Amino acid sequence: MESYLPIVILFVLFLMNIPIAFSLIASAMVYFLFLNNSIPVTLVMQRFISSAESFPLLAIPFFIMVGSVMNYAGISRSLLAFADAMIGHRTGGLAQVNVALSTLMGGISGSANADAAMQSKILAPEMTKRGYDLPFTAAVTAASSSISPVIPPGINLIIFALLANVSVHQMFIAGYVPAFLMAISLMVTIAFIARKRHYKPSRSEAATAKERWQYFLAAIPALLIPFGIILGMRFGLFTPTEAGAIAVLLCTLIGVFIYRQLGIRHLPLILRETVQGTSSVMFIIIGAMVFGYYMTLEQIPHNVAAALIELTDNKYVLLLLINMLLLVVGMFIEGGAAMIILTPLLLPAVLNLGVNPVHFGIIVIVNIMIGGVTPPFGSMMFTVCAILKVKMVDFVTEVLPLLLALFSVLMLLTFSESLVMLLPNML
Repeated sequence: MESYLPIVILFVLFLMNIPIAFSLIASAMVYFLFLNNSIPVTLVMQRFISSAESFPLLAIPFFIMVGSVMNYAGISRSLLAFADAMIGHRTGGLAQVNVALSTLMGGISGSANADAAMQSKILAPEMTKRGYDLPFTAAVTAASSSISPVIPPGINLIIFALLANVSVHQMFIAGYVPAFLMAISLMVTIAFIARKRHYKPSRSEAATAKERWQYFLAAIPALLIPFGIILGMRFGLFTPTEAGAIAVLLCTLIGVFIYRQLGIRHLPLILRETVQGTSSVMFIIIGAMVFGYYMTLEQIPHNVAAALIELTDNKYVLLLLINMLLLVVGMFIEGGAAMIILTPLLLPAVLNLGVNPVHFGIIVIVNIMIGGVTPPFGSMMFTVCAILKVKMVDFVTEVLPLLLALFSVLMLLTFSESLVMLLPNML
């Protein structure tokens, strides 16, 4: 049983609120220093260094930078105006715009926390001015931000592809259908709530065709970025890592020459936000790689896979059990970290029962995004509540119907592989 001691230590450190990266590193080092003396410490330190020496991982800082550049380049406001022109006249108009904006933003930033923070500052104040309850505004903002990382170029899509050794391009393509299903489910739920509470639309009447066309033309440069990235990878013009660099370049050119809002004064802010975002993600990845080295040596993934297969040989029952596990873990551990820790454990079991790894990846990512909205440690929940100064109890009351909508989509994706794989199989 002592081989499982580092896992126990890991969860104890989590409960003590120790940062995730340090918890992973500390629990792994307990194993290498005290439980297994056969491996030199110098070899373990080499693991720390080699974990970060991966060309595909360069995509992470690039796409984090894209989200930062986009906010300063005026792209966010252009997409907001376009979304409002299209659906602002509907019941609960601004709340619907909130969801639409997250969907549009996902193809550019791919970061849930960045989307939650941006909308909390730009759109949420306008919603409260129009009579929306502040806790409801916070709930919609947090729930809609869960869509962003499911649409390419979501960072979690890249990380899962690296962990599972599957095509980043396939993961990107597979994200579109689930993301749009999430958006539709939230919009339907919001429309029902808004009608019940008599929330007014942001526009007294629908925008004219001419207005919509004008806002669409203004948003075209921003909307073309995700399609350019996908098409470029599809035709072999660049790798996912190079796509990140090209996305930064495109956002910069659009911000400087088209929207004319990005200036040299923004460079220090963009670099600081990129370094902060990248360092936190990379520390977790490095810690998880070393922790994974310990688990591999002790054959823990193999043992967990065997135990799960003994429970059931039905892949759908197994996926349901894994969903329950991920939802519980997601309530206590930040989503990206949960994915990095659990994917090597769970993947062998699902592959053994014939589950498509891309399908499994989408299930995991949608699941951990829902976890980011749930108490007690949901990261998007904390981001929104902190910025809008909303009590967690009030937030949880308002977010429950939205969580139910997202759970429904998760179940649909779990039991319908053909739906998730529709676009990858077509392409």
